[in-house]
Amino acid sequence: MSETTSTSWIARIAPALTLVVAAPLITEVLSGSTRFRAMFVFPIEMCVWGGGALMIQATVRRAGLRWPGLVLLGIALAIAEECLIQQSSLAPLVIKLKGIEYARAFGLNYVYFVWALLYESVFVVVIPVCLVELMFPQGRQIPWLNRTGAIVTAIFFLIGCGFAWFTWTQIARVKVFHQPAFTPPIAAIVLALLAMIGLFVAAFTIGKKPPSTRSFAPPATWLLFAMAAIWAVALYGLVVIAFGIAPTLPPAISLGLGVALAAAALVVPLWSRHPDWTDLRTWSIASGAITGTMLASFVGFVQSIDVDFWFKTLVNILALIGLIALGLRVRRSEIRRIVAPQTPSEIRHET
Repeated sequence: MSETTSTSWIARIAPALTLVVAAPLITEVLSGSTRFRAMFVFPIEMCVWGGGALMIQATVRRAGLRWPGLVLLGIALAIAEECLIQQSSLAPLVIKLKGIEYARAFGLNYVYFVWALLYESVFVVVIPVCLVELMFPQGRQIPWLNRTGAIVTAIFFLIGCGFAWFTWTQIARVKVFHQPAFTPPIAAIVLALLAMIGLFVAAFTIGKKPPSTRSFAPPATWLLFAMAAIWAVALYGLVVIAFGIAPTLPPAISLGLGVALAAAALVVPLWSRHPDWTDLRTWSIASGAITGTMLASFVGFVQSIDVDFWFKTLVNILALIGLIALGLRVRRSEIRRIVAPQTPSEIRHET
């Protein structure tokens, strides 16, 4: 094996493996959803969330899709999780903070479902892919899976889906939360599959359209960080509402909050098309959203300062250190690009 081939293989496998770990780490562990005493499920989450995010990244880069393709495929993955794998949006919620079922109609926890589509598409796919691409900038335009890697990843993804379905619907739901076993209606499964197919088609049509020339001047990096953190805190508030913290709150208001959060997220592409957009601004938004989620999710630990609380505190501190280190590296890289002229090879790479 030549040195060039070896370097190419390492350059591809390193970001792939990093994404497989980063997606469930950001989504489940840093938020405290997967606690220390439940870390045995992390390999399953790596298969489902990590494998799903990796296959989406490879699909988007290989097909030459733009950001809408990434988001739409992320939403498709969220629907698969919520309606087919763990079925959390279809089955009655196991968490009812005031003992009252909130915002459920036609066999769907609809406020929770809106939260899940937002949270899982953004924190499983968009943010991990953006951060890993910042960590490995030389590979941000290439797929991180070849044909063999795609087959292996798909196999582990399907195995992980099977384990995730079984451990949640047949064990955790029944034996831990003492809820009856749930079998979703065939109609709900068919609708979920049709929605996923529609999202795939949309990803390969909308995602291939030329980008709009319309753009807005982006805010300063510190302001982007703060705005993303506030957005993430509001998103966490939405899931707390879905769990019934305020059962008298009209669900229409909760849905309005979800729509407002989705609309706010759509401003980011308008900023990112502006000439002043930089990698440091991408880091600011991703880091702000993660930080906001980590801080807000401590609400779930206020009544039990135990090993789970200290584990979350530790991993959150380590995550902040890692994010700061990445931000400093991105900033140094941008300063070098401003000070030092680009070489012809760098210009060709960017074009």
